[in-house]
Amino acid sequence: MTAGMRDGLRVSIDNVLPPLRIEHTFASGGTTAVVGPNGAGKTTLLRVIAGLLRGSGAQIAVDGVVLSGAGAFVPAHRRGVALLSQDARLFPHLSVHANVAFAPAAQRLPRAEVAARVTRWLAAVEVSDLADRKPGELSGGQAQRVAIARALAAQPRILLLDEPFRALDVDVAGRLRALLRDLLDDRSRTTIMVTHDVVDVVTLADSLVVIDDGRAVDSGPVAALLANPANAFVARLAGLNLVSGTWDGSRVVAGGGMTVVGMVAEPVVEGGHVTAVFAPEAVAVFRSPPEDASFRNVFAVEVGQVIPHGDRIMVRGNVDGQTISAEVTRAAVSELALVAGAEVFFAVKASAVRVY
Repeated sequence: MTAGMRDGLRVSIDNVLPPLRIEHTFASGGTTAVVGPNGAGKTTLLRVIAGLLRGSGAQIAVDGVVLSGAGAFVPAHRRGVALLSQDARLFPHLSVHANVAFAPAAQRLPRAEVAARVTRWLAAVEVSDLADRKPGELSGGQAQRVAIARALAAQPRILLLDEPFRALDVDVAGRLRALLRDLLDDRSRTTIMVTHDVVDVVTLADSLVVIDDGRAVDSGPVAALLANPANAFVARLAGLNLVSGTWDGSRVVAGGGMTVVGMVAEPVVEGGHVTAVFAPEAVAVFRSPPEDASFRNVFAVEVGQVIPHGDRIMVRGNVDGQTISAEVTRAAVSELALVAGAEVFFAVKASAVRVY
């Protein structure tokens, strides 16, 4: 096998402490979301791939080049791997410009190439005007933008993201998610993203790997795994209502004619692909259309399933080919006579819907 072959990132780990046993090939140029409960081994996986943890029995190769195993161990700084976490971890004594220049300069590239990369990536993450500032002068969102620029300026073969938006507020996270999605579109690197947020999974990832108790218990395309979750964690992750379609300037227009009005959480363009996200507990159920005008989204639904969900009940119905779930009390099930086949109305306030 030659170094020029694009066969992706092949990982085989049999680690004793922390426990992690996984064999998986991450598609070259693709973005894979890694999900699972806290303590499942997700961050350990990233640290072993990055070379920060020398896992026992770890065999790692990227596009045919062995990074670990068979008597070889390439140190972290020579792996072509960039790790971005929720903490930007910028060098506090260096300016924004110097932070982004650090990796290409350490690669001993010509000064002109270093300068070109810094200019390119500062512009790409829209912080060129902050080049002379120190990290202490930046907001959390600005610092994370600089961290993204610093990671990509190294032109890594592998980009590792460890919940990069977790410490940011919703609006800032939405803007950074949109930015990162655009940057990953060139598919010039293999990206692995650890997250607990279904929005990250849906908007950024092509495929999904589920880790539980140190083992990979499921993997496959995002849409397929969320549609038919075989793992309890994925089922909870997939519990949100997701309606995908195009943005017409004021609402999401899905297939079959269904429309959803919501709050735009990140920049969207008319005609662009978007996803409306809202929780089942935000869905009210009525026997007739509600008179309350604050319900901007009202859908006629035929109940398909009524499922116990702890001390609550999950009611699922079909809206123009989309499955929508509402979480209600047991008393509401009795009062509204919610059984399979019942014709009801699901109502959701626009303020409860986020559009990504």
